[in-house]
Amino acid sequence: MSAQATPQGQALPSAHFANTREQATFSAAGPQPRFLLDSEQGAVVVAGLEAGQQIPAHPEGTAIYHFLEGSGTMLVDAERYAVAAGSTVIVPAGAHRGMQAATRLVFLAVKFAGSPTAASQA
Repeated sequence: MSAQATPQGQALPSAHFANTREQATFSAAGPQPRFLLDSEQGAVVVAGLEAGQQIPAHPEGTAIYHFLEGSGTMLVDAERYAVAAGSTVIVPAGAHRGMQAATRLVFLAVKFAGSPTAASQA
């Protein structure tokens, strides 16, 4: 299934992904996020990092990160969390977040609409 977009005021569509990990794309250039849902209510993104790749710390809105494969470290403000398949990290709006992959890492990010993003905090 491809990314779902919803017009303003419409309910979110249902979607099923039999194996969410398989939706991740890997690139030597870094993460290539894939939107499973992109709407005014929020977004659901799956992304993959190769071992050694990172996402630099940056502020964003409220989000939940659930790790599907691999291991690494997630930074939330001054806290470092060891993450592996099955780990979940909840990040409040405005907190700086980033990650470093120790092994090939796949994660799902659920981003909530209406919370400040990096663009609105700049």
